[in-house]
Formats: sequence, C-alpha cells, structure tokens
Amino acid sequence: MLLRVQSAPGSTPWHPRPLTRFDMAKAEWLIRNRLPCLGCHELGGEGGRIGPSLSQLKGRAFPERVYAMIRDPQGGIMPRVPMSPETLDLIASYLVQRDPTSSAPAPAARPASVTGASVVEDLYAEHCAPCHGTKGKGDGYNAQFLPVRPTAHADKAYMSRRSDDALFDAIYAGGYIMNRSNRMPPFGQTLAREQIWSLVRYLRVLCGCQGPAWSLDNR
Repeated sequence: MLLRVQSAPGSTPWHPRPLTRFDMAKAEWLIRNRLPCLGCHELGGEGGRIGPSLSQLKGRAFPERVYAMIRDPQGGIMPRVPMSPETLDLIASYLVQRDPTSSAPAPAARPASVTGASVVEDLYAEHCAPCHGTKGKGDGYNAQFLPVRPTAHADKAYMSRRSDDALFDAIYAGGYIMNRSNRMPPFGQTLAREQIWSLVRYLRVLCGCQGPAWSLDNR
C-alpha cells in the first residue's frame, strides 16, 4: 500500500499535471522502450514481477508518494534512475492518471538469502538474482516476464568476451546505455563504485573466466 508523503517545510507539494494525448503516448513509450521500469514492475499485463504493479495507481495511490518513490527510492531494492525533472514529472503524472487496467498475478515468493553467504553474494542475490538467477544462469524467477533473456553470468564463452569495464558500465549505467535491453536498470546512483566492482569480480567467479586478453592488465 502506498502511503502519503509529508512535504518538507516550505516546499511546494507536487501535483500531477494535466497530460495531452501526446504526453500520454510519450510517457508510455518512454516506460516501455527507454526507462527500466518494466524490468521490475508490471503495467498493463507487461513487465516484471519484482516490484508492485503500476496498473492501478489512479485513485488508489497518493500522487506525491509515487513522485517521491521515482525521484528518490528509500529502502528496498528499487534503484534510483537518473532522469530530468521534466521526465520525472511526466512519468509520475502518467502513472497516477492512466486508466486502470487489470493487474497480472503476483509472483511466487522471492528466494530467501543463503545462510552464511558473503557480502557480495548477498548483494548479487538482492539486486541481480531475481533476473539472472542465483547461480548466474539467466533463469531468475523474474526472467520469464522479460522480452530478452537476462545475461547468463555463468556462461564462460560469452562472459570471456566481455571486459571488466563493460560489465561495470552495464551495472552502473543500465542496459539502454550499453545498447542492450532497457529493462536492465542502472545501479550507479544506488550502489557505491566498490560494490559494483565487487559484483564484477563475483561475475568472474560465476563464469570461471577472465575478460578478453586485450582488456587484461598484464603489466
């Protein structure tokens, strides 16, 4: 359930702006083709099942809360997605004004953390395993809801062709920037750089491989 967010003293409460048909079409296109929202959330029967459905927010959610969650998620695994103030205003306005559609069934319970797992294993389990699978086989419980199969991090042949820098960039900036699926969210404003590098090193453990020879530091 979405709860009301109290505005900071002296600040102007956010309110959704009226949207034209063009605005509505633009917002939907951005959500489906540019932003990573549907990697985790279902909208109109399409999208992931990690987070709550976005299909029935109109009249059920406090608009300020929707706006605040997109702008700066607090807690949970939702990453902060960089976007301009204009885009943020458009997307939040769209989500709280679109006509409700039927929500898809909720997913099965998320796998529990493995007892005794290392810090990086917990990090991978929380942020990566829902799509990429606990063993990095591209078979996470959310993978079935994505239009492109998530990368199998345990695939030695494939991962051997990816440099460490490319893996870092994909985690930091998301799939769209890397000319891959926009459903892969960016974690650069959610995780520290060292956390991302620790994930890159863990991917090398999963695949049992190194990057291409040209990318290795052989000094």
